[in-house]
Amino acid sequence: MKDLNNKVVVITGAGSGIGRSLAKLCAKRGARLALCDVDTAGLEQTRSECANAKVLTGVVDVSDRAAVETFRDEVVAEYGQVDLVVNNAGVAHSQTIEDTTYDDFEWIMGINFWGVVHGTKAFLPELKKHSGSALVNVSSVFGLISVPTQGTYNATKFAVRGFTEALRHETADSDLHVMCVHPGGIKTGIAHSARFYVGPDGGNDQGKAAGDFVNKMARTTPDQAASKILSDLGKRKGRCLIGVDAQVISAISRLVPVNYWRVMGRLLPS
Repeated sequence: MKDLNNKVVVITGAGSGIGRSLAKLCAKRGARLALCDVDTAGLEQTRSECANAKVLTGVVDVSDRAAVETFRDEVVAEYGQVDLVVNNAGVAHSQTIEDTTYDDFEWIMGINFWGVVHGTKAFLPELKKHSGSALVNVSSVFGLISVPTQGTYNATKFAVRGFTEALRHETADSDLHVMCVHPGGIKTGIAHSARFYVGPDGGNDQGKAAGDFVNKMARTTPDQAASKILSDLGKRKGRCLIGVDAQVISAISRLVPVNYWRVMGRLLPS
């Protein structure tokens, strides 16, 4: 993965954010791309920003197993191989566990967790056919710690972490490299598109909460995140922490494994 020239790279959630930045960076490094998202306009914008790279796109809901498998078949038919898969697609939800509806829980679990499962299971046999292939699943710092009103999001991201780490252990003796990514605050639109009901501070103004996240907590750009992912992938790291905030959160979660929120709650910008 140090050399992406002519490699086939599959990226879910490629219509914006980290997915778009990864696509652009992989294109710059000579990769052939297979990109999917539910956002048709965003996906086409990403394609247009990938210069002269070979790009296959698909409008795919990753919570739909059959749709992901169909996309897999299209990728293999087009390129004949798959070298790197990045399961990046994700959504956000903000509500207390008590007040969360089952519909919202099933929605976020379908995309954030089952989307990773579907992408992994669909492409794993193809990845194992080629030497030096890699699988990257995107979790979150919220897969390291839990935050009030983020219980459903935490559940999905902890699940991605456990799923990916188990797979890494299972494939340790193979030529496939597996990495789990834990981004901190990234300047993307995920907070604006979330199913938002109440934030950790008890407020219910989504616009304000999203603005505060981007302006006060999101310290890393999607381009910086993409660069870090490919850098750590080239070093064959099993865990990728993106941003100083992710490094700090990881350290606090280890130092104060039960009462970390007492520390974290005081560190959040007001």
